Amino acid sequence: MEKQQGKKVSFLYLNEKDMIEAGVLDMPECVEVTEEVFRLLGSGDYLMGGPLCNEHGQMLWFPKESPFANMPVAGPDRRFMAMIAYLGGRFNVCGEKWYGSNIENPLKRGLPRSILMVMLNNAVTAEPLALMSGNLISAMRTGAVPGVAAKYLARKGADTAAIIGTGVISRACLLAICAGVPGIRTVKLYDIREEQMERFEKDMAEKLSVTFRRCSSLEEAVRGADVISVATSGAKAAEIREEWLREEALVELTGIADITPELYMKSTIVADNWKMHRSWMTEGDEHPDGIESILSWAPSAPVIRLVLGGRVRHEDIQSLGDIVGGTPFVRKPGAPVMFITGGMPVEDVAWGYTVYQNARKRGIGQELLLWDSPHWF
Repeated sequence: MEKQQGKKVSFLYLNEKDMIEAGVLDMPECVEVTEEVFRLLGSGDYLMGGPLCNEHGQMLWFPKESPFANMPVAGPDRRFMAMIAYLGGRFNVCGEKWYGSNIENPLKRGLPRSILMVMLNNAVTAEPLALMSGNLISAMRTGAVPGVAAKYLARKGADTAAIIGTGVISRACLLAICAGVPGIRTVKLYDIREEQMERFEKDMAEKLSVTFRRCSSLEEAVRGADVISVATSGAKAAEIREEWLREEALVELTGIADITPELYMKSTIVADNWKMHRSWMTEGDEHPDGIESILSWAPSAPVIRLVLGGRVRHEDIQSLGDIVGGTPFVRKPGAPVMFITGGMPVEDVAWGYTVYQNARKRGIGQELLLWDSPHWF
């Protein structure tokens, strides 16, 4: 049998400007796509890394001290990670988000905290489809998840949201929450930096028809809010107290928060995908510092500790994909809802693929050649 001639392979490169032109900032569409992702999670039509197909990603753990002059050492939010996934349904595509993160970047280097790239590949042949700037993909899909969660988990008649931490991710979270809960009319803001709140309000007031209130304390922001979105990073976590929360308030943890074990145990706990969070338990067991090793960046770490201590059972924690897929949401009467999201590569793949398709239709981006014919074939 005669061997086939080697096939030409090229892929689309999309820089950040291209991504914006192709619609990466379209939050209503991103929320719809993300809701579709959770429906696929509920049906099981996806794969992520590891033998159980539910790992968040593979991370480089920097040492606390290093004998090598050039090797980075551990610091707040300092990591590199490769996040891989296959997503089925109409997507039927494989992809990877690759990123590095250093909390010192904005203040010391004029760079975002995280710098990300997304790669998409044909799920059958492995041919590259696109290489694209990933920062906006990641920010949008991170924000879209709380929007989907609010649609399914917020109490009926919710009209007030609290935004704790007014950085980039909170911008995306608020847009998504307002898309998921169109009844939001008042948005309370809290950040330790007044100027950051001012910038946030000015930017978001151009996009949303809501009333903004800048709060002087965390308590003021949380009290009376139906949906509380926490998207903060750094060494000190935002403290959320039980007595501040109204009945059936939804607390969405995109960043870490200081919440007592007793409050978690009284609450209804929902995760984006608890199977993924369970994989972090294994990572914590294997790390020299144990479960403490993930406390600085994993929103679910306090709940994992409760599970390991026998105070919360795995079966007590619901997954959003199951709820979106049709499993009834079981709420403890009158109790707050704690929604914990760790971010999943299936979300990056879905939104990246959507923007890639838009770019193809609109002729956006630069076609790059991998080869005319493979040298070894």
